[in-house]
Amino acid sequence: MTESTKTAASPKRRFALWQGAAALSTLALVPLATGAMATVDSKTQEEISRFMDVYLEVKSNYVEPVDDSKLIEGAINGMLASLDPHSGYLDARGFSNLRTQTDGEYGGLGLSVTMEDGVVKVIAPTADTPAAKAGIKAGDYITHINKELIFGLTLDEAVEQMRGKPGTAIDITVVREGQDKPIEMTLTREIIDLKPVKWEVSGDVGVLTVSSFSADATTDLRAAMMAVEKSLGKKPRGWILDLRSNPGGLLDEAVGISDLFLERGEIVSQRGRKKGDIERYFAEPGDVAGGAPVVVLIDSGSASASEIVAGALQDQHRAVVMGERSFGKGSVQTVLPLSDTTALRLTTARYYTPSGRSVQEGGIEPDIRVPQISDPDYASRPKFRESDLRRHLINEKKVDDGLLEKDEKADPRFTATAADLKAKGIEDFQLHYALQTIGRIGPAVPRMAQSGKPPVKPAKPTARN
Repeated sequence: MTESTKTAASPKRRFALWQGAAALSTLALVPLATGAMATVDSKTQEEISRFMDVYLEVKSNYVEPVDDSKLIEGAINGMLASLDPHSGYLDARGFSNLRTQTDGEYGGLGLSVTMEDGVVKVIAPTADTPAAKAGIKAGDYITHINKELIFGLTLDEAVEQMRGKPGTAIDITVVREGQDKPIEMTLTREIIDLKPVKWEVSGDVGVLTVSSFSADATTDLRAAMMAVEKSLGKKPRGWILDLRSNPGGLLDEAVGISDLFLERGEIVSQRGRKKGDIERYFAEPGDVAGGAPVVVLIDSGSASASEIVAGALQDQHRAVVMGERSFGKGSVQTVLPLSDTTALRLTTARYYTPSGRSVQEGGIEPDIRVPQISDPDYASRPKFRESDLRRHLINEKKVDDGLLEKDEKADPRFTATAADLKAKGIEDFQLHYALQTIGRIGPAVPRMAQSGKPPVKPAKPTARN
């Protein structure tokens, strides 16, 4: 879901993004300098020699001739896959897909996915896309595309098949836990123009939905807040910031959106391999919301950049976080270009909330847990998070298993069925509960006590290609 990745088409250009498992994640692009390579010791030489022995045996004795580039690319993919779920090699197609996702427009279905045991697993569909309209849900497994089994394909290969010319049809076979038979769906690809922000007014409350942290999300959110005030003809009583099923995006935008609601203080820090390798991001003076109450909605599909925003506003006591425990993506990926068309996506750091919490594995625990009981499949559909991924990074503070399971327990406060809620006209119970909560909150929420001159904010990396 989301991390920090450094990327650069040239040595002076970099952008950082917080990415969801197979969608967006925090990335930053930096040039790969051969001079920075670690000294190869004798043990490393022995291992390289062992690799060459295998390579030469395959070249000489495999049943069919094998192209060198195929063997080397396979070795690279295997090496990176052995590290963690978010490191990988980006060939020309993968590098292009990454840029396309960052730009926020492509032809496809609108799915955030990952690979599990050779099968594509859905993290979350994007709202108002073919996947969401067809009823694909988080936790679904996609086993066939156009009647062809996709087991054994790489994630990039599967994603490439789902993308295509807008207006063309695609058959998808979905396996869902709790369903006796696979579900056959026919979807029509559309231009997935990821409008990162939508807004609406409910009573005297502004509802802001951020579906991704793509370029200009902060600018769009600021404009949405102005539109809400214009629509009401006054300042709203409060704000709901909906980050549910948001897999992440650009680090710049996570910092910027957090900053809209903060007057001062740290937003996020990222810490690398070395003890002194720490980078911090701070809020600048000016709370655009003017201190009005804020509720942040999250769920198991809220990852990386979403967790940065929720964690910052929670730690700064600027918002009430509501919903369900988030995905738990707390690592930073750096995109290291190898050529004009290829790159490595390598995990290089972890990120921490202002209080020093790592969300890796545990995610952001909401202040008020509210299940989405208006979803009829809520009880039977399993939750899928970072801690479920194989080879995921372990939280250095040893997250308590009790915490990881805490949000799976039934709560007697939420006993209504989806049918009961629908009869009352409640289509989205979490949003309904958040609106009720805003009505009970006073005109302002407490802020973190701070004294002295606020720290100087470091220059933000540019988010443009």
